Amino acid sequence: MKNYIWQADKDEQTDSSIMDFMAGEDVVLDRELFPFDIRASAAHVRGLERIGILSEEEKDTLCGLLDQLLEAFETGRFVLDERFEDGHSAIEIFLTGEAGETGAKVHTGRSRNDQVAVATRLYLKECLARLVELCGRIALACLHKAELHADTPMPGYTHLQRAVPSSVGLWMGGFAEAFTDNRVFAGEVLELIDCSPLGTAAGYGVNLPLDRDGVAKDLGFGRLQVNPMYTQNSRGKFEIMALQAAWHAMQDVRRLAWDLSLFTTSEFGFIGLPEQYTTGSSIMPNKSNPDVVELLRGRAATPAAAIAEIQSVLSLPSGYQRDLQLTKAPLIRGMKASLQALAIVPALVHGLTFNEQLMAEAISAEMFATDMALEQAARGVPFRTAYLAAKEKLAEMDAPDPAASLAQRVSPGACGDLQLDRIRRRLERQMSGVEGHATVD
Repeated sequence: MKNYIWQADKDEQTDSSIMDFMAGEDVVLDRELFPFDIRASAAHVRGLERIGILSEEEKDTLCGLLDQLLEAFETGRFVLDERFEDGHSAIEIFLTGEAGETGAKVHTGRSRNDQVAVATRLYLKECLARLVELCGRIALACLHKAELHADTPMPGYTHLQRAVPSSVGLWMGGFAEAFTDNRVFAGEVLELIDCSPLGTAAGYGVNLPLDRDGVAKDLGFGRLQVNPMYTQNSRGKFEIMALQAAWHAMQDVRRLAWDLSLFTTSEFGFIGLPEQYTTGSSIMPNKSNPDVVELLRGRAATPAAAIAEIQSVLSLPSGYQRDLQLTKAPLIRGMKASLQALAIVPALVHGLTFNEQLMAEAISAEMFATDMALEQAARGVPFRTAYLAAKEKLAEMDAPDPAASLAQRVSPGACGDLQLDRIRRRLERQMSGVEGHATVD
């Protein structure tokens, strides 16, 4: 039977189905948050000692027990299971069972809202730091591939139709810059949410001089989230921001996966996948399926759905409402799925191989028509006149050398002037922590 520490009357008989409905899947979800909840509890205990609510001996006892609980949880000797309503109650029940009245003091000056807010915030900080790292690794992998194949010709497409000659350098460089931006965005969200909510209780503060700043510093937060009401109102809002950072990265993964799905088909044959990213068919011996790429393509749906689910919950007035409990599941689901997917992308990119012959052969004569029109325009012919003249000669065109065409594409960022060094310098500045918003290459 679950322990509900908030019930004042222990003999009160309550319909178990109602209690189970209210608890939901919190005890399972809190396995992700439990280490953070324990850390925050220890910081709260140290803060209570600093303001004289706990003695030094009581503080040492409780912090020692919390260390034991964390170690027991991480080694599997303590299991967060159906005995508990959630992770918060499990901590208090454990401390009270081990330390009696001293353990019962742990909740002084805080609410369960405090606990879930700070545990979630610490969880999000860890997730976003991981997201920043992964976006940087993917950007570097794409940039390395772009530099290695900077001048390798491949067809460029619009509307899924052959358009103009392009290069692997341009294609991969685009993803390198995209994930550089994703890294920036994730880092800025991380900076925004790096504020401690602990000590706001149920959203109105308490009549104790809590050392909120000291606890925030103890937990490694960059600053304090000052207003207790806003602390409650930011629940869900900050979760959506974090999921949006993951979603933007996953959208670029989806686009990359789409390209790979096309370019690895027999009809294209441009790209080969690393063997470990493919599977066989259960019935067709001849098949080698890009299952991993297809699952990467679909994974962007998970953070998108999580964002929609939380947004649907947040039609709420100011202050804490129990509906906010329902933001936990989509948050954890969306972040876990995104980080799991992103983690396998760098090795995928590094392992890509290119069939340079097939890509060059796919650049047909009519794809040079734009070059022809622009060459005439550069000589003074009005562009629209040059455009029509090139269109009339499509059937007569001979395919020039793709490499020569790419070399002549000298507008900044184009195939003849990829400027990959600028992307690399920006990425390296970010990764060294010196990138500023006003930086100009």
